[in-house]
Amino acid sequence: QVQLVESGGGLVQPGGSLKLSCAASGFTFNYYNIKWYRQAPGKERELVAFISIDGGSTNYADSVKGRFTISRDNAENTVYLQMNSLKPEDTAVYYCNARWIWGPTRDYWGQGTQVTVTS
Repeated sequence: QVQLVESGGGLVQPGGSLKLSCAASGFTFNYYNIKWYRQAPGKERELVAFISIDGGSTNYADSVKGRFTISRDNAENTVYLQMNSLKPEDTAVYYCNARWIWGPTRDYWGQGTQVTVTS
């Protein structure tokens, strides 16, 4: 059974940090590029970060560049999103997405984890 399970969300003050995890199971993790998305209330889902299958390539939305870091541990089938210097506008549900390197026919989503940044 394919599963992506996000964790690590929570309530944090502006300027604080959180580290999200996305644990994968049920598929060959090493063959999947991973993206983190987020969706704030009333807004469209936004791509936050991308990491390639071997971690050699990463990309970030301009809004998080320099504050967020995506990484992966293929031995543990897990992707991380380290979020520093959090701002209220980072408040959203964060989702991880796994897409097969050979195309969108295998595309999986987690259930999301809530991040709330407020004083």
